[in-house]
Parts: sequence; structure tokens; C-alpha cells
Amino acid sequence: MSESNRNKTETKISEDIEKNGFTSGGATDRIEVGNVLAEMEKALDDIATENPRLGEKDKGGLTRLEDLKSILEISIAINASFVLDDMLQVVMEKAVELLGAERGFIMLLDKQNNLRFQTAHNIKKEETSRENFKISHSIANRVVQDGKSIYTSDARDDERYASQQSVVELNLRSIMCVPLKIKSNIIGVIYLDNSSRAKLFLKSDLVLFELLAQQAAIAIHNAQLYSRLKLMKRYNEDIIAQSPVGIIVIDEACNLVTVNDISLEIFHRNKEAVKTTSCQGQASSFSDLVPDEEFFKWNKMIETVLGSGTKIEEDRYFHNTGYEEKALSIKISRTKSLPGSKTGAILVIEDITEKVILEKYVILSEKLVAKGEMAASIGHELNNYLTIISNNAELMQVNQKRGEIEKAAANVSQVIESIGRMKRFTDGLMDFSKLETETVEYDLRVLIDNLLFSLKPHKKFSGMKIETSFASDLPQALIDVGQVQQVLLNLLTNAADALADRENPFITVATKYDRESKQAIITVSDNGSGMSGETAARVFEPHFTTKADGHGLGLSTCHKIIDNHGGSMIVESLEGEGTTFTISLPLSR
Repeated sequence: MSESNRNKTETKISEDIEKNGFTSGGATDRIEVGNVLAEMEKALDDIATENPRLGEKDKGGLTRLEDLKSILEISIAINASFVLDDMLQVVMEKAVELLGAERGFIMLLDKQNNLRFQTAHNIKKEETSRENFKISHSIANRVVQDGKSIYTSDARDDERYASQQSVVELNLRSIMCVPLKIKSNIIGVIYLDNSSRAKLFLKSDLVLFELLAQQAAIAIHNAQLYSRLKLMKRYNEDIIAQSPVGIIVIDEACNLVTVNDISLEIFHRNKEAVKTTSCQGQASSFSDLVPDEEFFKWNKMIETVLGSGTKIEEDRYFHNTGYEEKALSIKISRTKSLPGSKTGAILVIEDITEKVILEKYVILSEKLVAKGEMAASIGHELNNYLTIISNNAELMQVNQKRGEIEKAAANVSQVIESIGRMKRFTDGLMDFSKLETETVEYDLRVLIDNLLFSLKPHKKFSGMKIETSFASDLPQALIDVGQVQQVLLNLLTNAADALADRENPFITVATKYDRESKQAIITVSDNGSGMSGETAARVFEPHFTTKADGHGLGLSTCHKIIDNHGGSMIVESLEGEGTTFTISLPLSR
């Protein structure tokens, strides 16, 4: 084969494979164009060596090299398509035309190693109907079993085939049947026959037919591999497209290689505005999907995965699309299976917003049930004291009217004693947080994110800007998650109340790590109405409140909770400017 023709064929295969994004992926059936064409050339040399007459001139002065030239042209033609049916039809047409056969058939082995008709053709260049699919099956099967070509110039006078029913019924004269081989593996046969004495096959025709069959076998094998790869590609694309979770594949430059519709929904992006590396023009970057304020976080995770190969899992990541806030579960891992054996990353993203909200409602309902039972118990206990007080007050009034001063004094003593018991009971309630503290190591950022996610939809916080700033080096803290969340909930609620009538209200929640004291610092700030110095000095006192409907226990309880954790809680405030609460929590106890 000439160098130019070989390069054309090789380039065609390479371009088509690149265009469809195929990679070897460890497949054992990889198409190796160079080796295939080398085998073609070697086969040509071997056949020419074994058949010297191919180089001799025939009676018309034409050389058999013209036939070899035709074979090479046919080889280029049949390798120009990777569609199996189209390529088989070309093979059959060229074989019938070149060798002057009346009919031709190609049969391929199926998975059970049975020969199946694939295509048929006749000298009139018309596709043969299935009613005419009649050949000598014994000849075709023998070729498959022995792996050797069968040739006869006159089957009716050939004792090997004269008695076969198909030869007699079809009045067959010349027959050639050649195996289709890939190295030592037989994948089928190609068959030609004639019924006219005027069109007998010569021995030299068999040589050409074998060479054509070898080229056809390679082309068939390549087309089958190509078809398999296309099916695999379509299968993988369907899985990605139908996946209930977002799947994004990026290359080392963070360009989008694959992105499914669920991913676009999660990031609230238009499909038409996103281009992958398989599209024409510049591919979209992953940064085009995420908001600017989240880019640093995503970029850091991706760089870690691409640089170290470490798999990253984020069970709960809070993402703001600009229209709504979502809770996401993220898994990022490295891959080396991108087209061209390039390295990239696979991101699996699940929208767990509904799941998180449901969890919050379940927890809230459990807390409400517990609070309801506790309230009933407290009410029952207080009613007992109030009954005693009420009864003694009535008796005291009666005894006073009767002039029974001693009895009235006893009634007063009972009232005073019951009031004292009630006070001790309420004091005990205030100290209740000391009795139930269960500490675990927990990520404060996750705690704050979860709390803000559940609070933002509430009417009290609508129209307020809530900003967060988290220290990247903050370790996990040993805390009672529920109690610390209760403290932050109280502070955020108070901040929202202070911002009710303010313009451009905002709340800032921040964390930092004090390495010297090994403490986590949490600040909750607002630009509300603030407090006077006198008020700020008393906010942690029990029963002190500035609210008309307040009970004065919220901040007092918060202070006790932080104190129970071995930490501290302070307040800084200026009237008309805002308030900042600072919580210090030791990371270990």
C-alpha cells in the first residue's frame, strides 16, 4: 500500500475516533490502524511471492499487477466507512464486479458460532432477496472448520461437490468460498459462484479473492469494534443523562467535559449557554457554573483532588443559586480516563435540600413533643403550689373576719412557704441545662450552616442580609450540639428583633481559631438599635429583659450553657450602631 493511501486511512480512523470521544479505557479490542495496514502489506507480499504468475503478462498484455492495484483501491473504499452494513455492501459489490461473479454472499459467525447471512449481491448490482439466499452450506461450514479456501471451476464435474443438492438445484459451475480471518480467528466467510460455463473462475482469481477477503476481514473487524464503542458511548451517555444526581466531568484546566441536566438544574444554568470539550469552540469552565462567592471553596476542593488524588466528600454543602438556597451532598474524585488519557475530576452532586428540611421538621417535632410534655409537667407542679396558695388565701380572709388571728397567721405562713417552693422550683428549671450536657466533636461551620439554612426562610429573617465568615483552619470542637445551637438561635433571634425597623439590616456570623488558647471564637453581630452600657451590663441576669413580652431567661440560659462548656460569653454594644456577642469555646475539655 502506498504511504499516502496508508496515511489517509489511518488519519480517517483517528479523526473519527477523536470526534466521538472514544478512549481505550483498557479495552482489549482497541483499533490499531498502523498494525492493520502493515498486515495488509505483508499479506500482499506473501501472496505475490507464492504466486509468481501474478507478475506475468496475460494474453491481452495487461499485468496481474493491475488486479492488485484494484485490490488496494477496494481496500481504501471499504475502510472509508465504519458502518458495518454499508461496508459489507461495498465489499460484496466490489468482489462481484472484480471477479465477474453472478452472485456473492457474506456470512458472519454469531455468538453461538453459527453462520448468519449479512449481505448478498448479484452481477446486476442489485441486492439479492432472502428467497435467493441459497448456497452450499456444507462448503461454507467446511471453510469455517478447516480455515482453508475452497475453489472449484466446475462443481458439476467435481466429484467433491457434484452430488450436493444445492449444486444440482442451482446449476452451479464455479464456486469460491474464502474464510474471513483476523490473525488466526475466523469471523465468517465470503462466497462467490457462477452458473455459466462462460464465467468460470480461474486459480489466479482465487488468489485475488483471498487477498480481497483479508482486507475485508480487517475492515469488518474494525467496523464491529467501532460499532461496539459507539454502543458503549451511547450507553454511558444514557446512564449519565438519566442519573438522579448531578454528574460533572472536568479536565485539568477545569473545562467541562461532561455535564448532565441534573447538574444544570442544581446550579440553575441554561443548557444552551454551556459548552463541553466535545462541542465546537471554547469549552465552558466549571467556574461558569458556580457563583463568584463560592468559587474559592470549589476551586480549593478541585485543586486538592487533582493535585493529591485524595477523594473529597462534603456531606452538607450550602449553595446559593441567587434565587434560592440549596443543601448539596458533594463527592469529588480524580480520573485518568479522559480522551487522550488525560487526567481530570468527576464531581457527583446531589440536591438534598428536601431531605435536610425534612430532618429539621422531624427534629423540631420531637423537640415540640418533648417541650409539650415538659410544659405539662411544669404546669402540673406549679398548679399544686398555686392551689395551696389560693386555698390558704381564702382561709386567711375567712379567719381574719372571724377574728381568728392565729389561724390567719398560719395561713400566711403556708402562702409564704409555697411561694418559696415555687421560687426554688423555677431556679431549678433555669439550672436544668447543667444536668443534660452530652458533648461530641463537631464542626462549628456545619452547625452554623445548618442553623442558618433553617432560619432564612422564616418571615422574621426575610429581607435581612446574613453574612458568614469561617476560619479555614478551625478544628472540630467538643460541644453539646443542641445546646450550642440553642445559644446561636437565641442570639440570631434577638438580632432579628433589634433589626425589625432598621434600614439595610444585616447580621454577620464569623468564626476564628485562637491557637494560643486553643479556643474557637464565634461572633454574632448586627447593625441594630444597640444597647446602653447599663443594659449591656445586665443582659445575662436572670429575669432581666427589655422586651414587653420577654421573660428574661434567654440570655441567662445561653450564658450558663457556654459556662458549662468551660467557655465565656461577652457582649459589646453601642446605642444606635449595633451589638456583637462573642463566644469563646475550648476545643477540648
